[in-house]
Amino acid sequence: MARIAESELIINPDGSVFHLHIKPGQLADNVLLVGDPGRVELVASFFESVQCEGRNREFVWATGTYRGKDFTVLSTGIGTDNIDIVLNELDALVNIDFSTREPKAEHRSLNLVRMGTSGALQKDLPADSWLLSEKAMGFDGLLNFYAGRDALCDLGLEKAFVQSTGWLPELTAPYVVPASSLLLERLKGEQVKTGITISAPGFYGPQGRVLRLPLAMPDINERITAFRHGEERITNYEMECSAIYGLAGLLGHEAATVCVIIANRLAGTYSKDYKAEVRRLVEYVLERLSR
Repeated sequence: MARIAESELIINPDGSVFHLHIKPGQLADNVLLVGDPGRVELVASFFESVQCEGRNREFVWATGTYRGKDFTVLSTGIGTDNIDIVLNELDALVNIDFSTREPKAEHRSLNLVRMGTSGALQKDLPADSWLLSEKAMGFDGLLNFYAGRDALCDLGLEKAFVQSTGWLPELTAPYVVPASSLLLERLKGEQVKTGITISAPGFYGPQGRVLRLPLAMPDINERITAFRHGEERITNYEMECSAIYGLAGLLGHEAATVCVIIANRLAGTYSKDYKAEVRRLVEYVLERLSR
């Protein structure tokens, strides 16, 4: 196997990976991803013990145990560009030998679950409901930079979406990636709704918000809400899921995303106390993954 150059995989003087500042051996097989660095403390508060922790920029992490099972919680910050860093460095920590700089002969798979917040694009998804993303549609274009994306993606859904919505050619080509079927089964429950989640490359224009700048597609949200592909529909917006699913699939990891709906874009409603609902979601995910 080819040795990975110092310029491609940067290892800090203390032996930790460049951005995350995590060392091999400090990462659990179950990794909980949160956008907000402040949410790491919330998740870790459920741990019976914390073995190690650290931070660098927006990347804050802690590894501990819940009901005897090891978990790492890690903040990613906002956006799929950060997910490109997070997923590649998490994979490097478990599948590259840092001493030889060569991929390991035996692959180690991680369970990656993003817990976040989201805005609904369908009226029947009220604020404070939970949405488990069966598929993710990326408006960000990240996965298109990697070989093998076609074998992973739902090409039929991609084509139908572009044709149905009149997608502008100057916009990034959307890609659609499924979640891990294993994690979907573990996280489904009576209170959990399912659907297709869009990961947008911005909070304002890419999600159809207008402040002072007009949009290239003024009715983008109406077109998205109306889109159907058989029984499938797009349910919500967020900003990380597609890259997590795409890179996890290419790298051989399991991934799922479950979000609290904090706003309904069609109804114009917003959660009165989404932080309490996020706390309930965190406890639910930990309980399900620890079985």
